[in-house]
Amino acid sequence: MLEVVEPLITASARKHGITDDDMLHAFNHPISYEDLDEGFVMIIGPTQSARLIGLGFIDTDHGPVIVHAMAARRKYLR
Repeated sequence: MLEVVEPLITASARKHGITDDDMLHAFNHPISYEDLDEGFVMIIGPTQSARLIGLGFIDTDHGPVIVHAMAARRKYLR
């Protein structure tokens, strides 16, 4: 059976005022993603109110760790 691991959320991810619930919603409902470098992944996904945000996370041995969250930048909406 596949075990679902909820991502950890760091303090740096909260810097732009995105709530944990909105980050988790976007993480679990990605519209797109881009593997940038050395395990750093950018996800574009909707908040609970359908606003698009960008999440940056790293995949660790203990599961994903969200380190960045903010309103989706135009660069990632193309």
